[in-house]
Amino acid sequence: MKEAKNYYIYNREEWREMQTIPFDIQITEEDIERVVSVNDVLRMRDVKEIYLPIIQVLSIYLRHYQERQQELRVKLNRTNGRTPYIIGVSGSVAVGKSTFSRLLKELLSQVYGHLKVQLITTDGFLYPNEILKEKGLSERKGFPESYDMDRLVSFLADVKNGESDIAVPKYSHQKYDIIPDEFYMIDQPDILIVEGINVLQLQGSDLIFASDFFDFSFYIDAEPKNIKRWYLERFKMFLSLAKDQPADYYHDMNKMDDQEAMENARYIWENINLKNLYEFIMPTRSRAEMIIHKSYNHYIDKILIRKF
Repeated sequence: MKEAKNYYIYNREEWREMQTIPFDIQITEEDIERVVSVNDVLRMRDVKEIYLPIIQVLSIYLRHYQERQQELRVKLNRTNGRTPYIIGVSGSVAVGKSTFSRLLKELLSQVYGHLKVQLITTDGFLYPNEILKEKGLSERKGFPESYDMDRLVSFLADVKNGESDIAVPKYSHQKYDIIPDEFYMIDQPDILIVEGINVLQLQGSDLIFASDFFDFSFYIDAEPKNIKRWYLERFKMFLSLAKDQPADYYHDMNKMDDQEAMENARYIWENINLKNLYEFIMPTRSRAEMIIHKSYNHYIDKILIRKF
């Protein structure tokens, strides 16, 4: 990784020694089951050895941000304002972004019980399938042009400006589409986590990048051959889960024989997900403040923190 020179690099053993503050965290096996995604792997030891040191480092950035904002408000006579802290989480399809983001939200909510922590994914800013079809982008879903980036940038600006009750469209992975007239509400969080495959790259029409609004960002990294295997394993699990769910996007694929279904999955991986990873997602890795590297079986073996 050519950008490694700009990062401090820690192996797992070195990283777990970073945990020196005894946070009052209560995480159970049930909590882990609740936040883990299909075919992802999360262990209790990961929480202790990886995530708690992450929270400790993140707390330094957050404290400095809050102190700076407070000093500026006093200096500029804007004492009634509040500017949320926005965290971006990026990485490939099937690499484990959702599990990471949900656990991060849970831990931050416990450590900062007095702060409001919310989580949103950029899936809700994808154009609906009907519009993608009209634009000839059905085969480009997930690529930058398939997102309503002006809407995402406007959303992030509203969050930073302290707007209340901001509506974000709901996206259903079961329907593989935006759900009409259904929304998540983001209401003046102190901390907002924004998860998406390429949040560090996407820009609006006026050259404002989504990442311009992030105060800290993570990139979940792994070798493409491992991500491919996780994607194909997850695809099989989605097929199984959809077998008795006629409304599920994956339901009709059960009509194929196993070989045909997996050939379809491999085609999607090679021509859409892998291409998107190499062309648009991986090049943004060097923009992240912290890179979480996974090896085989989602085992986090390395942490990189930006030097400057």
